Amino acid sequence: MPPQDVAETESPLKPELPKWQRPEKTKHDLPWADIQIIDLSTFDEPSGKEKLAAELRDAIHHTGFFSVVGTGISSREVQRQYDIAQAFFALPHAEKAKPEYKCDFAQGNYFGYREIYEATVRGTAVRNNVELWNHAKFTERYAGEARHPCFEDFKGEIEEFSRKALDVALKLLELCALILELPPSFFAAQHRYDSPSDDHLRYMSYRPRSAADDAAVDNTWTRAHTDFGTLTLLWSQNVAGLQIKTKSSSSSSDTGSDRDHGGEWRYVPPVDTDKAGEGQGTGVICNVGDALDFWSASYLKSTTHRVVRPPPDQLGANRLGLFYFVRPGDEAVIEPAAASPLLRRLGLVKSDSSEEEKGQESQEEGKDGEAKREKVTGSRYVRARVKDYHSHGDYADRTGQVFQVGNLKIVDEAR
Repeated sequence: MPPQDVAETESPLKPELPKWQRPEKTKHDLPWADIQIIDLSTFDEPSGKEKLAAELRDAIHHTGFFSVVGTGISSREVQRQYDIAQAFFALPHAEKAKPEYKCDFAQGNYFGYREIYEATVRGTAVRNNVELWNHAKFTERYAGEARHPCFEDFKGEIEEFSRKALDVALKLLELCALILELPPSFFAAQHRYDSPSDDHLRYMSYRPRSAADDAAVDNTWTRAHTDFGTLTLLWSQNVAGLQIKTKSSSSSSDTGSDRDHGGEWRYVPPVDTDKAGEGQGTGVICNVGDALDFWSASYLKSTTHRVVRPPPDQLGANRLGLFYFVRPGDEAVIEPAAASPLLRRLGLVKSDSSEEEKGQESQEEGKDGEAKREKVTGSRYVRARVKDYHSHGDYADRTGQVFQVGNLKIVDEAR
């Protein structure tokens, strides 16, 4: 094949693959969200973490989404993951959709292949237009999870990228701990790569639908939702379509008030270089998930977002995405961080109860049949959430429906 069609590689990256071509940015004037940029290259500088924590707090309270640069992951590494993803999605459908490769949603297992056109949308005849592959962690614990032979030659590269992605997330989690005035390792210790969790590196591809099909579902490609886990990292690509629900002017960002249902939809802009103008494709779009929302008593809120039909000048090809989803550790207990001085001062959590008070609460809660203080672990929460959201044949309008496991509750905004 011609050299220009082959991904730039450095030994021992083999075999060579057709190079994914980054789409051009849209020329349409869209209502863009004001997304703040967090530059992690200053993380280890004197007072760097404290400055970044203040910036991150403002970014989360402003939109809930933010851009991350200075990650230490090169443009070559990002490009290579897109090349591998493109090669997988180019396989014949029958080679991707064998039963042993598919996500087992009935068990809340999101590892492996999610099949394109597997379900309808909002009770119409329109089918979902996304397919994806989720790579489980490359540890002994997950050796039995779905592994497609297409990825065998790239296993070392995929694992290395996965570990580097989590390293980026761990820095952000350390900053979140500083925001809440907790020990720096408070969150990071519950999200180690070699500890069990449902973390995954995702390759995702949307195929364009006809204008008529999209119109039948309000041009929605992925319905409005908040992310299940702790943090989501999305390597920036230029196809517009990701939108966030901005906060209404009446919402409070400083006290962790109830989830805001106002605001308007705005597009998330691409960020493809660091502040020096280098590193094309290395910028990351990041957002808080519901697990971190729970841990912070909604001081660090998850933000509702969706994917819609791209503008006309970007409808000519599939929309390819590269993600890392950070899930809480399997044994991590998800509950508001009572040890946070900040959350206590704001009245969002109470100080740890005495043993006598805990005993009285347990007796009272037992009368209700379901203890309000029931502990929910990461594995239990994540698996229940995935099953609730995906184990069905239609992605319906779920606005206002309640998901609850133990003392964790989400009011759905999916439509």
